[in-house]
Amino acid sequence: MGKRLHNQRRGNGTNAYMKLPNHAKADVKFGSKQIETRLNGEVVEFIDDPMHTAPLMRIQFEDKSENILLAPEGIKIGDKIQEGNNAELTLGSILPLASVPDGTVIYNIEVTPGDGGKMARASGSYATVVAHTETTASILLPSKRTVDINANCRAEIGAVAGGGQETMPLMKAGKNFYIKHATNTRWPLNRGVKSNPVDHPFGGKQHHKGASSMTSRNAPPGAKVGHIAASRVGRRKRG
Repeated sequence: MGKRLHNQRRGNGTNAYMKLPNHAKADVKFGSKQIETRLNGEVVEFIDDPMHTAPLMRIQFEDKSENILLAPEGIKIGDKIQEGNNAELTLGSILPLASVPDGTVIYNIEVTPGDGGKMARASGSYATVVAHTETTASILLPSKRTVDINANCRAEIGAVAGGGQETMPLMKAGKNFYIKHATNTRWPLNRGVKSNPVDHPFGGKQHHKGASSMTSRNAPPGAKVGHIAASRVGRRKRG
């Protein structure tokens, strides 16, 4: 049967496969309280966090509070942003969707009011406000899918900085290794037919599986690969 697969050993939660503790430099999300009027802030620092594809910005508000958020494309140190229901439509400002006009480019969008931002957070991504109703706002997501969200959910104005970095050539496998290592991602991911017989049920067959890919749902961990509990749909017998 061989030994457990790598992804099965990672799911076991041992120290060798656990996420690195305190590796992220900040928990990027909005404040828990919504600002009814307007709160002014200033960008004081940019942060390069290996756990995020986009650069982060540290915001210092006029009430002496601070927050770390995703930086939009085009912002710089010293720029002013605002947060609240009556905030202006400036780059990086935080507003509820009810206060954002149609056609505005936004990012870091909440799914439910107060969750801190869940959608359109990757580098270079953005969404667009399409329409409003009394209680919801229609948002065109980067996937070209339109969703209706509670109008009290907050979002930031602009597009996430750092776009286009995935189109740059890596040139060497070593660079990709260190990029994945910083985010605690296992790389490279080899195919099962490339493995040794003791590492994978499909291994050691000269680059082909050598057996059916369908496996029982009750198979032991070392053999549970391929099409799990697949139903064979063939030509139905007549008569």
